[in-house]
This record gives sequence, C-alpha cells and structure tokens, in this order.
Amino acid sequence: MATTLRFATLADVAREAGVSTATADRVLHNRQGVRLRTRERVMNAARQLGYVSTDNGSPLREAPAGQLQLDFVLPGGPNTFMNNLASLIEDAGARHVSADVRVHRIDGFDPEALAGKLEELASTSKGVALIGLDHPAVREAVRALSVADVPVVTLVSDISHVPRVGYVGIDNRAAGRLAGYLLGRLHGKQPAKVALFAGSLAYRGHEEREMGFRHILAEEFPQLEIVDRAESRDDFERTYRDATELLRRIPDLAGIYNIGAGNRGIARALEEAGRAREVIFIGHEVTEFTRRFLLSGTMDAAIDQNPRVEAREAILRLVAAADGENGFTNYMVRMQAVFRENIPDF
Repeated sequence: MATTLRFATLADVAREAGVSTATADRVLHNRQGVRLRTRERVMNAARQLGYVSTDNGSPLREAPAGQLQLDFVLPGGPNTFMNNLASLIEDAGARHVSADVRVHRIDGFDPEALAGKLEELASTSKGVALIGLDHPAVREAVRALSVADVPVVTLVSDISHVPRVGYVGIDNRAAGRLAGYLLGRLHGKQPAKVALFAGSLAYRGHEEREMGFRHILAEEFPQLEIVDRAESRDDFERTYRDATELLRRIPDLAGIYNIGAGNRGIARALEEAGRAREVIFIGHEVTEFTRRFLLSGTMDAAIDQNPRVEAREAILRLVAAADGENGFTNYMVRMQAVFRENIPDF
C-alpha cells in the first residue's frame, strides 16, 4: 500500500517549538513583538519540519505534486477566534490528502492589503477562502480571481455582489436578533440603556449583527434604548478604554452587546468598575477567555459558532469547485447560545 505523505502545517511548527500558533505565525511572517530566543526556536522547528526553506527561511511555495494549492486569507492580530480558526484550518488541511492548504494572516482592517494578497494568489492558487471587508477594492479583487478561474468561498462574514462559489458561516443577522432577544429577556420590562461594540462595520457580518439586534429591540423590546456604539477594530485594549469611559459616562447602563472581538477589554472594564453581574453582557464565541467570563458571571451569554465545521466545509467546497463541480448553496453553520451551565468542551 502506498504511503500518503503528510506535510507540516503552522500548527505543527508551533507545537514543535512550544509556542502558540499566533506566535509562530508572527515569526514566520517576520512581524515584531517576539523575543529573539523564541524567534530562533520557531525558525529551527520550521526548518526541521520542512515548513520553510533551509536556505533562506522563506515558506516553501510550490504545492506538492498531485495536490491542489488552496489559500485561506484571515485577519491577523490578537483575535482569539481567528487564531483558533487558523489552527483548525491547517489541521483540517493536513488531513485532506488532495489539498495543500495555506493560511495567510493580514491586517484585517486594511482593504488594500487584502486586495493585494488576493491579486498575488491569482497566479498560484486553485481556490481561495477569505474573511474580508465588504469594500470596493476587495470586491474587485474577488472578481479578478473569478476571471482567473480561481473559485472563492467567503467565510464567517459574506461579501456582497461578488462571484463566489458559496458562503460558509452563521446567519449573522439571526445572531444579532438572538443577542437582542437574550438581552431583552434577561433585563425585563423596565426602560433601560444599552450599548453596542463592533470590530468594524465594514465587515458585512458585523453590520448584519447590528441590524438584527436593532430590529428585534424595536419589535419586541422598545423599552431598551441603544445609547452608544463603538468600533474597536477587535483590539481588546481599545475596547477596554472605550468600555471604561462608557461606564463612567453612563452610570445606569444596563446592557452591552459586543458584536466582534474584544470581550477581554469589556470584561476587564466591568470588573474594575465593580459592575460585573450587574450589567448584562452578551458577546460572541466560546474561547479560553469567554469561558472564564461565563463561569465568573461577568459575561451572561456567548453566541457560539463551530469553527471546526467552517474549516472543513470551506476546504471541501474549494476542492470540489477546483474539480469542476458547481451549483453550490451556502453552508449555514449552526449557532448556539452558551451560558455558564452549558459551556461545551473544546
């Protein structure tokens, strides 16, 4: 029986070096903020595993013979959900013998950088999945991929009016409605003030969550007034500063819905203000941090999606599209409201 070769992934490098996937990614893309000893350990592991060239340390570019090169373009930075998703994509790709899956991390709030990366991949990739801003430059780059016969899947957050083979993710408008329903039911019938935090409304998914949240409050809970909205760019330090100022400025604030990342910042602000368990706090994703906030009561609910399923389904759709299949429909991932009493295992 022939032996199937398994090619090293970023997760393998991180495991071998004893660091997180995010740290390994920073080293391999030559970004700042990593100590020299750690950087050397990661590079040594990458060379030993054959993840980079032993000559110059650059990532090996050619896909192995008989494999499709598939590329995933995700936002970089400290977003825990995105870091988990990147690792799961690499793990799923490593098990798929017909695909060589590569993850690229870029500035998630720079549409020109995203468009440039997509243009770069047009000549080498056989399929691209991306989490991208709904921006003219990004839409044009996706159209260019289609012209080059490179199938595209939008992941987690959709992009309007582009030729893609499908969207894989949750119904973000329904997620926003669920958040509003939970906040309204947990608060009760008394008039109250609530606030919104978003990563960036340039992400269609974040815009849809806000739309759903606003609509259900208007329909079912008109006693709740949205008094503030901030965009944090998924930076938890910035979210912490904004939330601290918000709590100072609106002492009778009753609830917060965080559409994107930055839950750590809001939780810290609530705890320091002595208002954890007093202000209803609803956010997204079950991570190592939100688990702790749910257990302590600082966060009341997290609307969770399944990144493992998203990684698997996106790869399957790209492989099928590269083989000439068409007629795909969107794959809507099931979401669930997670409370302290039903926190799932990782």
